Amino acid sequence: MPELQLLDSLHNGPRFSVTTPLEEVEAAAATTDVLVLEFDAFRDGRGFSLASVLRERGYTGRLIAAGKVLPDQARHLRRTGFDAVELNPGADQATWRRMDGAFSAAYQDAVDPELTIWERRAAARAAPNAELPIAPTEAELEALADRLNTELESADAVTILKAALDPSLGLKAAAISSFGAESAALLHLIAKEDAALPVVFLETGQHFFQTLQYRKQLTESLGLSDVRLVTPDAAEKADLDARDDLWKTDADACCDLRKTRPLARATVGFTALITGRKRHQNATRAALKPFEVLDGVLRVNPLADWAAEDIEDHLTAHALPRHPLVEQGYLSIGCHTCTRPVQEGEDARAGRWSGMDKTECGIHLGRREPIAA
Repeated sequence: MPELQLLDSLHNGPRFSVTTPLEEVEAAAATTDVLVLEFDAFRDGRGFSLASVLRERGYTGRLIAAGKVLPDQARHLRRTGFDAVELNPGADQATWRRMDGAFSAAYQDAVDPELTIWERRAAARAAPNAELPIAPTEAELEALADRLNTELESADAVTILKAALDPSLGLKAAAISSFGAESAALLHLIAKEDAALPVVFLETGQHFFQTLQYRKQLTESLGLSDVRLVTPDAAEKADLDARDDLWKTDADACCDLRKTRPLARATVGFTALITGRKRHQNATRAALKPFEVLDGVLRVNPLADWAAEDIEDHLTAHALPRHPLVEQGYLSIGCHTCTRPVQEGEDARAGRWSGMDKTECGIHLGRREPIAA
């Protein structure tokens, strides 16, 4: 894909403020092969909308952005249809280049031809491979989830897990684990079935020290041989959260940077992801099914109907190591910045993002737009 051109001088073509009505801009576009759209404020998104609509309606001329634009917006300018930007006096071209290439994947469709991460996954699954079966389509996974939910309506966790790992289904499976308060139960079941199954751990850089130690302890005690530590992209973190304080101003953006994006990159090619989610954890999971499809991947929830007592019974029966923070009242454990102990009478996840209108980090919510650069 062509880079965004950086212009050190003003262009002589027709110029319009991004506040200009679309009809006027379209009328001018019909008579010229160059348009300059001037942004009057850094936060004014109307220029992106104008460019996108012009491209969608067939304008093939050159679009140039001017005025109050920032290097952070380079990729958005390019993806919405701009070919070039007039740099403000003193602007650093290297910064613009770096920001234009700061992201390696697109999370939503735009007018440019760049493939989204979801389309890349589909392409990877459909690529010819003589040794592997062709992965199921999303529609096929939906049908499979419906069938398994019906057939295994009253099945126990082991049966659900075995079904997900059945080679005849042709799935490429991995597990997601936070190595938190209840993680040992699911990881124990996985280890008994296949200790070499990939287990993805999102190393956000803000975990409790106890969680990191517990991960090592549990990995060794269960004999898990493929625990994958997935970190945020270094360039994204440097640009978006260099001071490690994004969580204070935008917890959703912080989770997107440290969890959602890394997980999407790390799980490309997998067609089934096993999670430890349970209905009892909070109201948003009350209708959780053992099998569901999210973003073209089968999500498997073997412990969906387990209550807190079931977890405790399993941990006790198999003498599994406990997360050291549980005895201090942490019943659901995420990053230390956004986790507190649970008070008596609260649900198990009440200590996550306490005081915020937020109950999930986003990795189980499906496709989301990326945070703005």
